[in-house]
Amino acid sequence: MDVLIQQMTGARSPHRFLLFWLTLFCVLSLFAGFTGRLPSGITGILPFVMALGGVLNGLGEKIGPVREYLGGGPIVVLFGCSGLVALGIIPANVTDSIVHFVGDEGFLSLFISALIAGSLLGMDRQLLMKTILWYLPVILGGVVSALLLTGVAGWLLGHGFIEAVFFIGLPIMGGGMGAGAIPLAEIFGNILDMNTSEALSKMVPAVVLGNMIAIIAAGLLKKLGKIKPSLTGNGKLMKAQKGFRDVSEPADSTPDLAKVGTGLFVAACFYMGGHVLSFWIPLHPYVLMIFSVGLVKVLGAMPSRFEESAVIWCDFMVLTLTPALLACIGIGFIDLHQVAEVMSLEYMLLVLATVVGAILGTAVTGWLLGFYPVEASITAGLCMANMGGSGDIAVLSASRRMNLMPFAQISSRIGGAMILLLATGLLNLL
Repeated sequence: MDVLIQQMTGARSPHRFLLFWLTLFCVLSLFAGFTGRLPSGITGILPFVMALGGVLNGLGEKIGPVREYLGGGPIVVLFGCSGLVALGIIPANVTDSIVHFVGDEGFLSLFISALIAGSLLGMDRQLLMKTILWYLPVILGGVVSALLLTGVAGWLLGHGFIEAVFFIGLPIMGGGMGAGAIPLAEIFGNILDMNTSEALSKMVPAVVLGNMIAIIAAGLLKKLGKIKPSLTGNGKLMKAQKGFRDVSEPADSTPDLAKVGTGLFVAACFYMGGHVLSFWIPLHPYVLMIFSVGLVKVLGAMPSRFEESAVIWCDFMVLTLTPALLACIGIGFIDLHQVAEVMSLEYMLLVLATVVGAILGTAVTGWLLGFYPVEASITAGLCMANMGGSGDIAVLSASRRMNLMPFAQISSRIGGAMILLLATGLLNLL
């Protein structure tokens, strides 16, 4: 769908007959969504978000400054959809259905599992081992830099060093809401003997605003890579990496369609395996999935046909459903009202200091350890500062680096767990 929309808005227009039917389908889907008359389940929600995401993505790609400096279509999809919700144009029942579809019905899990399996199984084995070995120190460098810069900014602005670190820096770097701000607020409540809801009310706006700034920063880093080519691998994470293929671009050859279904099965089974293991191992299913896929890849235990199928399934999801998922995220997970309630110059500067600190710390540490600064900042920095899985999709889409999803998930999940441990230690110390 998105490919057709981009063709329609690009230099070479499709046949008028195709354009007529494409427009008709989009109008029908958008009318049903905006009037709250969508059929229940995937058959109603999916065409609506595909039409809405496709149209807004095509619009964003046509706006020069937005395309060049802010990431183009993905930014317009995310904030355009969240703006439609804030203005009441998208009905509440449709918003609730989309949130349920993304979370409870597993659309986000299906998408992320496809990216993890396809990206890892498509990597070189030696490079995979080397990358994972040095990736956690890059995350740590970003966390230290982000918290120090936030604290200094809080001290200079009269907000307080400790207050800024604990209620702005740590929540933003904590890996989102469910695995970050909420357990962090519970830790604060237990150790500081304060009301958990009070702590959470201070943290949530910082997390939401930090997520928005991280998405915009991802587009700016993409532009920086074009201006300074030496800073980026154009999607390659380490300088030793070779043989990279950007999954945001179509493959040269027509894939074996049977492999699409095989790839779906392989990716879903790895995710299911991570979910089952999480009953015995206290880690997030995505983390356990990454370990499982990585281990299989390093051992060379999987037939090449299954690896190719996982890559093709990953390509299919990225090329056809990314704008649809971004529309879901904009509708259900970016609350402009929350941001407006706390918006002030001081608050904005403190959140900005956290995100900038994460970028600088990971860029420097990554460069020292053989990573490209732009890719290190996006994965180990911005994917720590966003809102977990949905934020990872938004950041990687805005930077056109969806193949880096496994490392984004390491940041969100393992990095988020590191923040909870760090917060506990600091609170007990202070």
